[in-house]
Order: sequence, then C-alpha cells, then structure tokens
Amino acid sequence: MHEGLTGLMPDEAARRLTAEGPNTLPGSDPKSLLRITLGVLKEPMFLMLLGAGIVYLMLGDAAEATFLLVSVFAVVGLALAQERKTQRALEALRDLSAPRAQVIRGGQTLRIAGRDVVCGDLLVLHEGERIAADAVLLRGQLAVDESLLSGESVPREKLPGLTDLPMGAPGGEGTAFLFASTVVTRGVGVAEVRAIGTHTAVGRIGDALASTVEVTSALQRGSNRLVRLLALAGLSLAAVLVVLAWAWDGRPLLESLLLGIALAMAVLPEEIPVVLTVFLALGAWRLSQQKVLTRRVQAVEALGAITVLAVDKTGTLTANRMQVAELCADGQSFRDSADVELPEAFHELAEYALLATPTDPFDPMEQAIRAFALRHLRGTEHVHANWKQEQQYALTPEILAMTQVFAQGRPGVHLLATKGAPEAVADLCHLDPAALERVRTMAQEMAGRGLRVLGVAKGQWHGSEWPASQHDFTFRFIGLLGLLDPPRAEVPAAVAACQQAGIRVIMMTGDHPATAQAIARQVGLAGSHDVLTGAQIDTLDDTALASRLANVSICARLAPVQKLRLVRALQASGETVGMTGDGVNDAPALKAADVGIAMGERGTDVAREAAAIVLLDDSFASITHAIALGRRIDDNLHAAMRFVFAVHVPIIALALVPVLLHWPLLLLPAQIVLLELLIDPACSVLFEAEPGADDLMQRPPRRPGVTPFALRNVAHGVLQGLGLAAILLAGGQYLVAAGWPAQGIRTAIFLALVVGLILLMLTNRSRVHLRSAGARNAWLGRLALGVLLVLALVLCSPWLRAVMGFTLPGPIELMALVTMSGVTAVWLGVLRVTGRSVARSDRSKPSPMHGF
Repeated sequence: MHEGLTGLMPDEAARRLTAEGPNTLPGSDPKSLLRITLGVLKEPMFLMLLGAGIVYLMLGDAAEATFLLVSVFAVVGLALAQERKTQRALEALRDLSAPRAQVIRGGQTLRIAGRDVVCGDLLVLHEGERIAADAVLLRGQLAVDESLLSGESVPREKLPGLTDLPMGAPGGEGTAFLFASTVVTRGVGVAEVRAIGTHTAVGRIGDALASTVEVTSALQRGSNRLVRLLALAGLSLAAVLVVLAWAWDGRPLLESLLLGIALAMAVLPEEIPVVLTVFLALGAWRLSQQKVLTRRVQAVEALGAITVLAVDKTGTLTANRMQVAELCADGQSFRDSADVELPEAFHELAEYALLATPTDPFDPMEQAIRAFALRHLRGTEHVHANWKQEQQYALTPEILAMTQVFAQGRPGVHLLATKGAPEAVADLCHLDPAALERVRTMAQEMAGRGLRVLGVAKGQWHGSEWPASQHDFTFRFIGLLGLLDPPRAEVPAAVAACQQAGIRVIMMTGDHPATAQAIARQVGLAGSHDVLTGAQIDTLDDTALASRLANVSICARLAPVQKLRLVRALQASGETVGMTGDGVNDAPALKAADVGIAMGERGTDVAREAAAIVLLDDSFASITHAIALGRRIDDNLHAAMRFVFAVHVPIIALALVPVLLHWPLLLLPAQIVLLELLIDPACSVLFEAEPGADDLMQRPPRRPGVTPFALRNVAHGVLQGLGLAAILLAGGQYLVAAGWPAQGIRTAIFLALVVGLILLMLTNRSRVHLRSAGARNAWLGRLALGVLLVLALVLCSPWLRAVMGFTLPGPIELMALVTMSGVTAVWLGVLRVTGRSVARSDRSKPSPMHGF
C-alpha cells in the first residue's frame, strides 16, 4: 500500500505549517467579563430590575430590594452562560476537526497531531479512524461515514481518482474525495491532503456557525419595547405628579416627591422581569422532567409559537442504525419484522450475504447484515462459524463488488460469496439480457422505496492459483438485499400530532430524494410526493425559494449552507421555525432557528452546543410534549400579563386622581409595596402553575409576532383595570363626599382593591376555557389564604395599621367593600365572557397589531 510513496520531506512540511498555519478551526476570542457586563447594562430589563431595586431601597424595603438586585446578577450570569455556550460550540467543532493523523513523510510513516497536517501530506487511513483533512484518495478502497456532513446514513464507497480534479461535495458515491471529521468504516487507503483548517468542508460550517446570529425571540423584543415605553411613561407621569402635588395641591415638596415615587412604582410593573424569569426557569425545569434539556431559556416560550418544524432525517426521524428491511429472490419478496420468521426460500440469500461479510465489521451496513442473518439462521446449517477464509477480493473502481473465498475441505475446491452493487454482481454472473433486466427492475423498485440495495451471488472455484480478477470466477445470482435506516417507532404519531396542531413539518436532509420520500411516506409526512433538491435551491432567488417552500415538505441533497438558507427563508416569510438535527452539518441552521433542537444521545457535540433545546432521549415525541408545554406557558404568560396591567391601572388611578381632585391620599407608598408583594406571587406562582387547556395541540399556533405584550392582550387587561379603577374611585368619591375619615376611606378602598385582585386572578386564568375555581390549580386556594392572613396581620397589628394608614374596618367600610366588590365581580364577569371570543379571534384572524 505504501510502496514507492515518500510524501513531503520533514523540512518542507515544517515550512508549509509555518506558511499555512495549523490544521484547526479558529474560535472567536471570548468576550471579557467587562464587555459582557457593559452589554447587559444597556438592556431595558436590567435597567428595570436595577431601578426597581433602588426605589425599594429608598423606601426602606430591604427584602424586596435584595430580591430584585439579586436578579440583576442573575441577568449577568445568564449573559455569561450564553456567551460561553457559543464558545463551547466552536471549541467542540475545533476538537472534532483535529484528530491524530498517520502520515508519510520522507518515506517514513509517522503519527502526528491533526493540527500539524499540511496540504500535500499523504494520510494513511484505516478502518475506524477519523480523517484529519480534506483529501483525495490515491490508493486503496474505503467506505466512509459522512453523515455528520451530508446527513446520509449510509457510508459512501471511496475509490482512487485523479488528483487534479476540484474537490466535490460530501455524500458522493464512488468518488475519491475525503473530508475532514468523517470516519472510515471499512478498508485501508492512502490520500493526499488538499485542504486544511477553515478551507475544509467542516471549516466552512465553522465559519457559518460563528457568523450566524441567534434569533431574538418575539417575547424578548416585545418586553424590551414595553419596558422602554413604560419607563418613559412612568418617569413622565411621576414628574407631572410631583409638580401638581406641590404647585396645584399645595403639598410639601418631600411629600410630593414621595407621591411621584409611588406613582412611578405603580406605572413600572417590575413584576414583568420576575414573571418572565420564573415562567421560563420553571418551564425549563418542567421540560427537564420530560428528558428535554433547555440551553437557552427564551426558547421555552418560543416553543409554543413554532409554525414550521424543520427536521433532519438521519438520527431524528430515523434511528441512524441500518437494518435489513427486504429480501428478493426468485421473484419473491420478504419484508422483515420482529415477529416473522424468514421463509426457507430466502435462507440461501441470507447465508451467502453473511459469508460475504467480515466477521467483525465496523461498517454499519455489514453489521446490519450479520445481525439479520444470525437472528434468522442461528441454529441452522446455514451458519458456518468454523469456515476459514482463504482469500478476499475487495471493491475496485472497475468492479463494485467484494468476494470472500472459503476452503471446502478438499484440495483446490473453494466456495465464493459475493455482495455489492446489483449491476456489478449481475455482471459477474453473466446473466442473459432478460434476467439482467429483471434484476435491474427489481433493484430500481427497491431503491424507490428508499432502500440501499445490494446483490448477492455464490460460486465455486477449482484450482490452486488465485485469478487476478473476480471476473475469472463463475457465479450464480441468488437475489437482492435491501437495507434501510428505519424510522423511529414514535415518529409517525409525533408527526401526526404536529400536523394536527397546525405545525408544518418539513424534512431537510442531505440524503437521496428517493430515500427521503420513502421515509416521509412511512412517517406520514404531508405532501411527501414533491421534493426540493439542493441543486434546485441554488437556482432560485429568495422570493422564488419562499414561494416554492410554501408547497413542499421534503428538501433533499442539501449542503449545510442550504439548510441555513432554508431556515432564514422560512423566517423571512413570517414563520417561527423549530429546527431539529444531530450532525455538524445541522449546526448553523440549529443556531439560526427560533428554536434549535439537537439530539442528545447520538448528536454531535457541535449540534448540541449550537442548539437551544437538547432531547436527552433522542425521542421525536419529546418535541411534541415540549411544544405543548410551550403553548401552555404562552397561554399562562398572556394571562399573567393581562393580570399585571389590570392591577396597575387602578393603582395608577388611585395614586394620581386624589391629587387632581384635592382628595386625601388613597394609596401610600407602603400600601403600594404591600400590593406588589401580593402581585408578584400571584403572577409568578399562580399563573405559571395553571394547567394547559384541553385543546393545546388541536388548535393552530399563535400568529407570529403576537406576544403577551401584544396590544390586544394588554388592552384587555387595561380595560379590566379601568373598570375596577372607576368602581374604586366612585366608592372613594362617595366616602369623601360623606365626610368619612381619610384612614377609613383608605381601608375600604384598599380592601376592595385586594378583593378585586382576587377576582382578577380568577378572571384571567383562562379567556378560552371556563374552569371551576381552584379545582385544577392548587396554588389558588393557598394564595387566597395567604392574602387573607397578611391582611389580618396588618389590620390586627396597631403598629402595622399605623404604618399603612389603615383603621379597623367598621360597618360603613364593610358596606362600601361589599358594594364595590359586587360591582367589580359583575364587570369582570361580563369581560370574561366577551374575552373568550376575543381570544379565539386572536388566534384565527390575521391582525396588523403584533405588539408595541
């Protein structure tokens, strides 16, 4: 194999290493802690947390201030973790691309670090080794697993070729092109290095991965816009109130400033970052209970908005494990299944396929042949474990078949077992034209069902001198054997669940169109008759590509950059894209998707590091469970945000209107702090624990761009709050006109406001489905009891009553409380009924109002 090869001289290799650089994929320089922190300081969510914490410190509420300021460090920690995640993705790719390598230099075979390989080196390749650089095969025959680059589950045969041809693409059959990071599954060979580092196929994927920017979720964009708007409104209103209280109402300046702070607190709902943090963190925890690891918490909410699920075939829809699926002999067919015995008519075909396979193969197809034959033939006379192999004829560019020769116990008599490409095996058997046409027809039919087809033949040889070519033997054609990477058992039901939920499922694979179509039919993929290939994609502009994508469910023969382009084309069309994959070739698209989902067991480190979600059990069904949880979180976030805005409207009104009308203050800063302590657990605990609606996976996804901060959702909450504010102000007006003491008015108004909060909790639990209160959410009763205990403690403690400006409620206060609460219940009941129809139209009608 190595005779006559000298390779590069050591000094020439050293010169090229200096000139070309190491054979590695450079990672981007990690950002410093200061740089990341400065970036976080610009985020409105961070400023809101920091500002709210400072306000609470000014008011002397150390506990609430500590909680919010600790959240500041949590935000910085999340940013650091996200930056490190990107670095790990590039490091994993770099480690994968630089294994150890065996090279010929100066006529000597050396083992060197992969990073020291240079262009022009001669690589010596053996079964089981990872290839260190892109190269052209000079000698030998190899089978190479290129699935992590091409997505094809079947190893590709590699044969020596011309070195002056330009490098082709991964996935070619019978070519001489070898690619860095792929694995030799069979054979021995020598190859000349053509490209290293970033110039390799895997290097170009690294460039795409490093330059791909993760999508900012609609939730992040909506919350950022909302925070900026509320911050501006809060500061403006607070400034106006300070001036009015001081100049218009004649209050002291310090008291006016405290009123301004109280109003700013009322306008700035600092519950929003707390709610988002709790919802997403608990959502990630709930996903982990279903063996789904969340690497980017924003993806938890985005799961519920997925409109298109782009899935890789190999390792995602299929098991990435070859198995014999079909046999054909003498015009009969047999399709394998776990509970069916192999008919006697196919025993000879299985026997000789086994004889033509090495006893300890690395190649996954040969492993599948051995497993099939031994399962069906064990214990019969067709298994010959004690037969001695005397000679082997490997694949050659001229004959795409291999033959194993066994001694028969008599001198000069040998048995031949051959398998390979059907045309090659048929040619060795010298079939007549009619028989040859029958073999070709059957092979084409099997290939059309997505099978990798091999022909099997037997023969005898009498002689002591081995012939130079397999053509010198006499063979008898036995039949055809079809292998398939089978779909995962749970996939058809999961695909059906996605389609029932209004989610388009699109297969994106580097495999052959026929194989992709066959798998698509088996898993029930809608519209699986039409295929868009990588070659066709390259001929389409972005507009034409988006138009074509609207009508296809299979994209085959894709390069990594084409998967990335398809994801971006879908996003440009307004789709929220979930992308699943397990190979290096999937990494850029996984990172660019709204939700990248990687396989945890069989997936590469590169894919896992680039994705936002990792399926720890590689179960496609886990995706549907994750989407259902994402939709539940989305529903509950909508309810929580309606509640937040509904609560803050009456607080703003009760802080502002008394100043304008020269009333006594109805809400003091301490009372607002107490309300915030009641609101936070209501939003984060009660609404997060709300069970999902029964129709979560029977309704279409929410429209892209619609977030919990969308105008329609917020407007409904504001409308609830306006009604409650009007009722409370009307009650206040009555008590002021009756000359009731300020402390009594404050007590009645505050208690009515708290009752209103409880009614708002019940109203906003779901706008779509009525549920019996407390029957399905254990936190509702606990929270209501906690609120009553806090109120009892405040009202029964003279010191706390004085701090809050309350008095013990008497008959007048209680009568006012009952009246205002009753009217509030009627108002919210009317809105609940109308809100159910609004919620349905939210999801079924297009609307230009996607948010602030």
